[in-house]
Amino acid sequence: MNLSLLSRYAFFAFCVLFTLASLPFLGHQWLWPLTLLTGVLSLIGLGDLLQTRHAVRRNYPILGNIRYLVEGIRPEIRQYLLEGDAEQLPFSRAQRSLVYARAKNEGSDKPFGTLSDVYQNGFEFISHSMRPAPLTDPCSFRVEIGGPQCSQPYSASLFNISAMSFGSLSANAIRALNEGAKLGEFYHDTGEGSISPYHREHGGDLVWELGSGYFGCRASDGRFDPERFAAQAASPQVKMIEIKLSQGAKPGHGGILPKHKVTEEIANTRGVPMGEDCISPSRHSAFSTPTELLQFIAQLRELSGGKPVGFKFCLGHPWEFMGIVKAMLETGILPDFIVVDGKEGGTGAAPLEFTDHLGVPLREGLLFVHNTLVGSNLRDKIKLGASGKIVSAFDIARVLAIGADWANSARGFMFAIGCIQSQSCHTNKCPTGVATQDPLRQRALVVEDKAQRVYNFHRNTLKALAEMLAAAGLDHPSQIDAKHLVQRMSATEIKLFAQQHVFLAPGELLSGEISGEFYQRMWQMARADSFEPAPA
Repeated sequence: MNLSLLSRYAFFAFCVLFTLASLPFLGHQWLWPLTLLTGVLSLIGLGDLLQTRHAVRRNYPILGNIRYLVEGIRPEIRQYLLEGDAEQLPFSRAQRSLVYARAKNEGSDKPFGTLSDVYQNGFEFISHSMRPAPLTDPCSFRVEIGGPQCSQPYSASLFNISAMSFGSLSANAIRALNEGAKLGEFYHDTGEGSISPYHREHGGDLVWELGSGYFGCRASDGRFDPERFAAQAASPQVKMIEIKLSQGAKPGHGGILPKHKVTEEIANTRGVPMGEDCISPSRHSAFSTPTELLQFIAQLRELSGGKPVGFKFCLGHPWEFMGIVKAMLETGILPDFIVVDGKEGGTGAAPLEFTDHLGVPLREGLLFVHNTLVGSNLRDKIKLGASGKIVSAFDIARVLAIGADWANSARGFMFAIGCIQSQSCHTNKCPTGVATQDPLRQRALVVEDKAQRVYNFHRNTLKALAEMLAAAGLDHPSQIDAKHLVQRMSATEIKLFAQQHVFLAPGELLSGEISGEFYQRMWQMARADSFEPAPA
C-alpha cells in the first residue's frame, strides 16, 4: 500500500518539495527555470487532486495527464506512424495518396508490382481483353438525364461531386468545389443546406438537394414553400432537383448542423434561426406515401419548368422502394433519376450505431434498385446514380457493372481540396479549412489552387477509367457489365459478378413468374398507398 502511494504521488511530491526548497536560492540564474517548471507542475497536480471528473488524475496527479495527452493525439500517431497503406480508417493511405496525386497532376503509377494480396478472399479485378479497344476521350463520358416527362434534360458527367452542404463545408471549400466543377463541366450537388452565395460565385452546374428541412424553400413553419422553390429552381445554374429521402451515414436520422457552426450566413441561406442546432426532421412533411412522393416529384418538375427531378436514398426496407415502383406504375409519374447512397457513405458526423449498423451497403442497394426497375420495365426510363466511398476509376467501374449510369463522390473531392481525414468535421476545428466556419481556419484553403485540384482529380480519374475500359476491350462506360468484373471467393475459386448476383429479366416482376424468392416476397409486400408492408 505504501509503495502504491509512493508511486502515485512521488512525482507530485517531488515537484512541490523542489519548488519550496529552491525558493531561497533563486539568485542562482540556472535554478529559476527549474523552479518555475516544478511550480507550474505543482499547481497542475493540486488541480488534479481537487477536480472530481477524472479518477486517473486524482489518483496520479500530474502523471495522469499523460494518459489524456496520448489519447488526444492517438489518431494522428496511428495515421502517420502506425497505419499500414491498406488499412482503411475509413479510407486507406493508398486511397488518399491516389487522390492527392491525381489532384496535384502527379503520376500515380506504382513500381515493383501490386501491394494487394490477390489471393485474399474478396479481391476484385476487371478481366481484360486480348484485343484492347482504342482509347476513348473521357470528355465523352456523359449521361443524358431526363425521362419522357422532363422538358429540360441535363447532360451529366459520369463522375460528379456528391451532396455536401454549405455549413458542413466552409465557404472556401464550396467555392473551390464549384469552380472545379465549372472547369471540368461536371455537377456539384449542393447538399440539403440550400444554395449559398458561394455556390453561385463561379457558375458551376448545380444539383439542388431538397431535404426534409426544405432549406431555401422553407415556410415559417418549416414546411415546403412552392413559391420560394420556383424562384430558386428557375436559376439557369440549377440543372436538376434531388429529393433526399435518406443518406448513407445516418439513414432515418435527418441532418444535424451544430449551433456553433450556424453563422448568420448559414442562417440566412437556410432560413433558420441562429443560436440553435439546425436539425432536419427524419421524415418529409410534404408526402407520407409512395404515391404522394411521386405527386411531389411531379409538382417540383412543374414548378422548376420541366427540369429533371429525382430522389436520393440509402436502401432500407426493400418493400418500401418496391412500393414506390408500384406507385410509378399506377400513377404513370416517373422520377427522372434515382441516386442510391450506400451505408459506407458519409461526410459529416453521425451516431456510431447509425454509421456502423444501419442501412444497406451500396452494392446490394444499387443492385436491388436496378433489378426492381428492370423487372418492372422502367429501367430504360430512369437513370441511376451511385454514391458511397467512390474515389478511384475502379470504384466507378464496379458500380457501373452492377447497374449505375454514373457515380458521385463526396470524400474523394474533399481529399482533392486538402482534407487529411482528421475526422474533426463536427468540431468546427478542421485543420485544413474544409469543414469549418472559423474564418481563420478556412482562410488556409486557397480557392484558386484547390479548384484546379478538383478539376485535375476529376479529369485524371476519368482518364484512368478510359484506360481500364480500353484494356477490357470496351469503348464506353455504358458497355461494362457484371460479366467484366471478377471477385475471389476462396483460395481456389473466383466468380464473375454475373455469377454471384441475381439479375431479373425485363418485366419479370410484372409477369407473375419471379425467379428470385426474395424479390417475389418483397414485391408481394409492397404497396403504392403506404410505406407499410401489405398484410400477409
